[in-house]
Amino acid sequence: MSDSLLKLAAKLAEDVLEIQKSTGEDRLFIELGDIIGAASQTLEEAFLTECRIRLAEQGARKFLDAKLADLAAQAEARTKPEG
Repeated sequence: MSDSLLKLAAKLAEDVLEIQKSTGEDRLFIELGDIIGAASQTLEEAFLTECRIRLAEQGARKFLDAKLADLAAQAEARTKPEG
């Protein structure tokens, strides 16, 4: 894929996910993908891939943060004296 295609897809994904986060419209990237796809299927696929990658990374980070907090709470509970 061309460098310009990947740059455009990445920037669009970054922008739409930021708007989704601020508005709560969690399917906005799908709507935008449909609009992009009407003109360029290649850009649509690159854009949707960029969105999915970012959403997967956000979910993974949320999981890791929760896991780390849980482990820290367990460690703290073990070190507290009873009574």
